[in-house]
Amino acid sequence: MSFLSDNIRYLRAQKSMSQQKVADELVITRARYSKYEEGASEPPLEVLLRISRFFHVSVDLMISVDLRKVPMQELLKLEDNRILLPIMVDSTTGNNFIEIIPHKARAGYLTGYADPEFIQNLEQISLPFLREGKYRAFPIEGDSMPPHQEGSFVIGSYIERLEDVKDGKTYIVITANEGVVYKRLYRKDKETFELHSDNTFYDPYFVKAYDILEIWEYACSIATEEFMPEDLQEPDAKAMFKEIKYMLNDLAKKVKS
Repeated sequence: MSFLSDNIRYLRAQKSMSQQKVADELVITRARYSKYEEGASEPPLEVLLRISRFFHVSVDLMISVDLRKVPMQELLKLEDNRILLPIMVDSTTGNNFIEIIPHKARAGYLTGYADPEFIQNLEQISLPFLREGKYRAFPIEGDSMPPHQEGSFVIGSYIERLEDVKDGKTYIVITANEGVVYKRLYRKDKETFELHSDNTFYDPYFVKAYDILEIWEYACSIATEEFMPEDLQEPDAKAMFKEIKYMLNDLAKKVKS
């Protein structure tokens, strides 16, 4: 379902402009623009981009979110004034709220990340030492990025452009195929990133830039359990002990059978 027709009609009304005036700005006829507002036809890509730039709203939100339900002042603006992400601000301190993605909502993030209602219903915290930028907390699963343990949270700072990704830094990467992952990134070429686990038990793999829905740079982390000495062992040693544990468990099962 596309919200495009409702959104452009609403945005035009917010500007108190006639259909003719908007059509002139878009360099199309009023009759053609009217069909877009009525939902009788869909604009081609080049016209959709012109509409996006004229109203200063990203194409993604323009077609996927009902903007009538979104307080426009609570959206994050990019360099060219396009609007991309819902953002919540603490009215008493002026600090950005940090939305927390709970473990139970991790799987649903792929469908809710662009939905302001989904984001606004998440629990929020504010950390005074994280002021500039947009932050979100993601739960860690597995043991691929020691010493971060399962149950911990990594707080990421939103990256607007993939060109800003730095080799060797860690990022929370959201893709349609892999979901939410926390990895160390290296750029293989202009179109491909190589994702590494700090635990070398896990092999690196590649992700195409066009498959990345969102990317968040590591800002800080919150451990929900105390670190144990074995958590600080070298990844190779941890992998070796884990493999031995699996082998012993398999052997015990065979003995019982």
